[in-house]
Amino acid sequence: MSTRRIALIAAVCAALAGGLWFATGTTGEPAPQVRYVLLDGKPADSSQWRGKVMFVSFWATDCTTCVHEMPQVVQTFEKYKGRGFDTLVVAMSYDPPAYVANFASSRALPFGVAIDNMGTLAKAFGQVQMTPTSFLIDKNGRIVKRFVGEPDFNALHGQIEQLLAAS
Repeated sequence: MSTRRIALIAAVCAALAGGLWFATGTTGEPAPQVRYVLLDGKPADSSQWRGKVMFVSFWATDCTTCVHEMPQVVQTFEKYKGRGFDTLVVAMSYDPPAYVANFASSRALPFGVAIDNMGTLAKAFGQVQMTPTSFLIDKNGRIVKRFVGEPDFNALHGQIEQLLAAS
């Protein structure tokens, strides 16, 4: 096999490995400091997440995976909300606000819903473009896990349990 072909195969393998880490990687980085407005018009910011385990999910009403996973996101929130866990779902900038409001209302979403009109939240979280992309953030405001696509909710629940138990 030629040196050029070996180099090409090595580069492809490295790119795939990097992409897999990016899709499911743990970061340990601080969550970005962001301000946003909830669907009900209330201003909020990430400083309110301190002391909580947060699940922040970027989604869109036209994303079939997002729509499919939303009942599990609701179940996860309901299961842990009384123990210091919270959820924020962030609609992407291209999602029409009326669609987001209708979706949130018709499904009675029990957690914060924000519309990222200008794309500033997606940019702050590392140029989020694919939906769903979600982040699990610990009580100290550090990103513990990044999920691209639907998470394994059983594994997610285990991670949430560990983070809630941590001091």
